[in-house]
Amino acid sequence: MVPVLIGTSLVVFIIVRLLPGDPAIAMLGTSATPGELVRMRHLLGLDEPVYIQYLRFLADIARGNFGDSISRGVPALQVVMDTLPATIELAVTSMLLSIVIAVPLGVIAAVRQHSIIDYASMIFALAGVSMPIFWLGILMILLFSLQLHWLSPFGRGAPLADAMFTAVTTGDTSVLIDSLKHIIMPAAALGVNSMGLIARITRSSMLEVLSQDYVRTAKAKGLKEQFVLTRHAIRNALLPIITILGLQFGALLGGAVVTETIFAWPGVGRLVVQGINQRDFPVVQTTVMVMAVCVCFLNLLIDLSYAYINPRIRYS
Repeated sequence: MVPVLIGTSLVVFIIVRLLPGDPAIAMLGTSATPGELVRMRHLLGLDEPVYIQYLRFLADIARGNFGDSISRGVPALQVVMDTLPATIELAVTSMLLSIVIAVPLGVIAAVRQHSIIDYASMIFALAGVSMPIFWLGILMILLFSLQLHWLSPFGRGAPLADAMFTAVTTGDTSVLIDSLKHIIMPAAALGVNSMGLIARITRSSMLEVLSQDYVRTAKAKGLKEQFVLTRHAIRNALLPIITILGLQFGALLGGAVVTETIFAWPGVGRLVVQGINQRDFPVVQTTVMVMAVCVCFLNLLIDLSYAYINPRIRYS
């Protein structure tokens, strides 16, 4: 994880500084005098060699100091952490939606191979992988918001967890309904690509497991098909599925940049776009580093879960 994070920090540091524009001008405006611009670049450390800036950047990260936002004047880490829950809520909702739809679809397609269900599910999977998020998001806004008036086109309602807690404790579901109206479209648009990929991987993994000798032996012993699927097939097919789930969650966090921009969702994806437009180096760097840490820890948990799912890995 450490080399990955160091490599990520180097890449984002270089790319951010290759962007056109001057943060000093972004802060002071085009009417600033040359002396004021020189003074501001010195305060920001932009007048030092690039390698010195990078080493100072790494040293500050090691101390938990990500710098102050150029456009907001507050710690960049605080800005990112204020918007991170919205992105995690969107990504988790999208992933749960993908799992609930794609995994059963892939299992059914594998069990009913070469049937109409199999062909229809794979067409859906291919369409899901092929559709760009920005195109699908705009179509959903036009249909469900502007034409049918079912869902909210932009913004975020109350946090979904808080809305569910309020609905359970008080019995008032209006806040929960409003929150769902705001999150359903962005979560669906973000998760369609993942649904297609997860469904295809699930089908392939299940077909491979169903062709194994131990599955045929279990069927020959007279065990019910449902028992064979749940006890033998699905559990042994989970490893590649869980692997792709971990990778797709990282992709969802990255895809949130486009989705949050289209739906005006107040998360870190939209924050990155604003930071790039404002030449706010600390916010962009902090956002990428925080997301990289999240993805690294998620993949670590995925690796550790292998031993729980498959005892052969634990004992090998």
